[in-house]
Amino acid sequence: MRVVGIETEYGVTDPGNPGANPILLSSQLVAACRVWSGNSQTRWDYGGEDPLMDLRGMRRERRYATADLLTDSPEYSDANRGVTLRRRRGSWEDPAHLNAVLANGARFYVDHAHPEYSGPEVTSAHDAVVWDVAGDRIAAAAAAHMRAEGDDVALYKNNVDGKGASYGTHENYLVSREVDFDDLARRLMPHLVSRQIVVGAGRVGLGAYGETPGFQMSQRADYIEAEVGLETTLRRPIVNTRDEPHADRRKWRRLHIIIGDANSMEVPTYLKVGATSLILAAVEAGDARLDVLALADPVAEVSAVSRDLALRHRLRLASGEEATALEIQRALITIARDYTVDVEDNRVIERWENVIDPLGRDPLTAQREVEWVAKLHLLGRMRERYATAGADGQRQLPPWDDDRLRAADLQWSELGTGLAARMSAAGAVERVATDAEIEHAMTAPPSTTRAWLRGRMVSERSDIVDAASWSTIVLDRDTEHGHLEVLTLPDPFVTSHELVDSLLGEVTPPLP
Repeated sequence: MRVVGIETEYGVTDPGNPGANPILLSSQLVAACRVWSGNSQTRWDYGGEDPLMDLRGMRRERRYATADLLTDSPEYSDANRGVTLRRRRGSWEDPAHLNAVLANGARFYVDHAHPEYSGPEVTSAHDAVVWDVAGDRIAAAAAAHMRAEGDDVALYKNNVDGKGASYGTHENYLVSREVDFDDLARRLMPHLVSRQIVVGAGRVGLGAYGETPGFQMSQRADYIEAEVGLETTLRRPIVNTRDEPHADRRKWRRLHIIIGDANSMEVPTYLKVGATSLILAAVEAGDARLDVLALADPVAEVSAVSRDLALRHRLRLASGEEATALEIQRALITIARDYTVDVEDNRVIERWENVIDPLGRDPLTAQREVEWVAKLHLLGRMRERYATAGADGQRQLPPWDDDRLRAADLQWSELGTGLAARMSAAGAVERVATDAEIEHAMTAPPSTTRAWLRGRMVSERSDIVDAASWSTIVLDRDTEHGHLEVLTLPDPFVTSHELVDSLLGEVTPPLP
């Protein structure tokens, strides 16, 4: 089992007021989520965060950090690293980082100008999908509460605003600390660049501002500028180097991947997590077959692959040879098959092959599983419907910069009522999770990680839980002296803790 997690930043707007402040909208949405979740006052514990630590063995000084890197709280400055400065509930609140710590083990908060759902730690691709879609429905429920209170809001699970800005959908994978980081990045790079053909969400427009008409596979491709790096909004890298494991750093790294698209379909999310996890197993094993696939210029190939809808572009390898993204993905499947350890892994391989094979024959035959293909097919039908007669009597399709197509691209990802949601409801795309599983995951944590403890404590013992983070639970039980107790959970696989279990046991079970 590998611990994984997905973070999604949603596009947010007020349909009746295009100039509405997105930070204020995001704050209102998180406040609405708190109400939806039962008005829990549990805060986020920033005490263990250090976003300026780099996996390459260095640490950036705070004065040289850009604002996007400062995801911790100003309560914890460089001068106070290693010192517990946690204050009691009610004595301090950071309005710029409004948080909702949820009963399902997740975090819903304001990340700069976007609401973000950070899903709980899970140990399978299937569960990653379940708790990811649960996050979409939680966000939609919070938006519905806002609208009921008279504040209109619309949410989009996408990565671009059409005006040059991009926001992320990040994947997190727990990786052995024993693996050399340079080897890890180099050997993983061919997969991250070529997997767009399987997991891309599709985008109308080429270039950061969509300045060139066209359609491409990936929403993030035109915003990737480096192979590795600490930044997330400037010089965005394929592999992020933030060294914040939220676990025992002697054993693990948290690999932070920011190149991925926000997927409104479930199969791409399943393969994004499942396939990458298997390739990481091969990387950890030092599989030399991955070296054969090393790319000569990964950054340049990201956009080249994204714009090649025919899947014929040949990527230049470090060896001087060439291969298509399809050929690289097929080679990776062969390698990954040697690292399957259970039924779930075998299902990932089967799904992966069942997508790659039709893509190789005719990409449009993969529209039930591959999101960019499904979107391209739908928009293609729209272009046919909007076609007009030209001067030569031939039918002319509207160009890709037609406002109707750009609007449909945005409508595709709208939570709840978007085109992708309608296709899913109509059975036009393949599902991975059931509605019952997702409904359960909106209020219950995964049972295979420490999220089980965090979620249950937030849900059942909010009377004594002051704050929580991925690896801590902060208790406020000392009413006389105001002392806080910090429980550390450095092992993500731990689902039982003597003190937590006893505290949960103090709760009177509901009457049958």
